[in-house]
Amino acid sequence: MTDQSAAPEHQVVRPPRSQWWDVWDQFKKHSGALFGMIVFVTILLGVFIGPWIYHADAQFVPTGRDFIALKDTRPIYNAIWDSGAKVNWAHPLGTDQLGRDTLARLMMGGQVSIAVGLAAMGLSLLLGTAIGVLAGYFKRLDGPLMRLTDLFLALPLLPLLLVAVLLFREPLAATFGPEGGVFVLIVTLVGITSWMQTARIVRGDVLALKEREFVLAARSIGTPNRRLVMRHILPNVLSPIMVSATLGIATAIITESALSFLGFGFPPDFPTWGRLLFDSVDRMVLYPERVIWPGLLISLTVLSVNYIGDGLRDALDPRIRGR
Repeated sequence: MTDQSAAPEHQVVRPPRSQWWDVWDQFKKHSGALFGMIVFVTILLGVFIGPWIYHADAQFVPTGRDFIALKDTRPIYNAIWDSGAKVNWAHPLGTDQLGRDTLARLMMGGQVSIAVGLAAMGLSLLLGTAIGVLAGYFKRLDGPLMRLTDLFLALPLLPLLLVAVLLFREPLAATFGPEGGVFVLIVTLVGITSWMQTARIVRGDVLALKEREFVLAARSIGTPNRRLVMRHILPNVLSPIMVSATLGIATAIITESALSFLGFGFPPDFPTWGRLLFDSVDRMVLYPERVIWPGLLISLTVLSVNYIGDGLRDALDPRIRGR
């Protein structure tokens, strides 16, 4: 007679399920977030992988007869309803008034705009997280840092950005080059003017977390403040930080596009989505597609990033996860 209560000799022990799988399962249930991720990844692949497939030079300006032949060509789909449209099958989205390829400029402009968004978001998160943690954890720093945050929130950001660009563009261009100087300037300006929301959110979470039992227990055994913040506080405020990161990308892209549209961004021969809009406004009645394409890409990128942030907020919240 066998003892049925005895455990089997070769019992299969499954490894514990990672919480990130639970986050992914919850994220997939958010249809808007999943759609936003597909759109954003598609745009990323298009602007970064596309130039390896489509080899047109975004900054090449034809001369002589080539300039006359390539100037102001329309997208190839215009030939469907207008047999007399000036199209060139080598340039599927047409060319601008200087004969430069529109599709190549859209891809190059996307690289610049998204790179500015990611870099500015990183700087904004670094400043916001540091100030939020310091204000929430150290009571004596809370007042001064929050008043500094209120001061930045009260500043008129667009006039401040325009004045700063006028003051610092030439010195930075002399140091880093015309494109590099503007890139450093815009990333710095956007980063140091968009950290306030992150700081407020992180501060609120830290104020709640530092009174939790596991933090009090770690403090009672003599854990130094630096390790307490790095090992116990920061991992538990990861959720609002990641959500702020996605929203920060959208904010940075819009700000850079606005500066370029106003003529305070990158040089005229260096395309960004905002610069393409600025160059196309004068002739938007005759060539509306030159405004539609960069405007559509900006809108889709910002909308998809916002949907991703919405999905991450729900997926990373343990009170919602599993519903």
